[in-house]
Amino acid sequence: MNPKIEEIVIDGTVYVPKDSIVKSYEGDIKIVVLQRGWVYIGRFERNGHDCKLHNAYNIRQWGTTKGLCELVNGATKDTKLDKCEGLVEFDYLTVVHTITVNSAKWTL
Repeated sequence: MNPKIEEIVIDGTVYVPKDSIVKSYEGDIKIVVLQRGWVYIGRFERNGHDCKLHNAYNIRQWGTTKGLCELVNGATKDTKLDKCEGLVEFDYLTVVHTITVNSAKWTL
């Protein structure tokens, strides 16, 4: 029997195994327009042709009057975002274009 240690408390401080800590990805926040009209926002990662959006949302309704680029400085009151559970992955060849947003205005 090999028990797995989940945490240890020493003098009131909780310690956990190093490999149990999930780090959040800190890449640039981008709006990504994919083929067939899919539009997402998240922390963009690219490795060759493999792309990922961490902590992503599908932008179901832009809610803008001047187009998608209006979202650079945050969502409008009419913008509708759907949280994506899990990681959004796609091939770079499916990207129509990306827009880097003002990360101070978006909290992802």
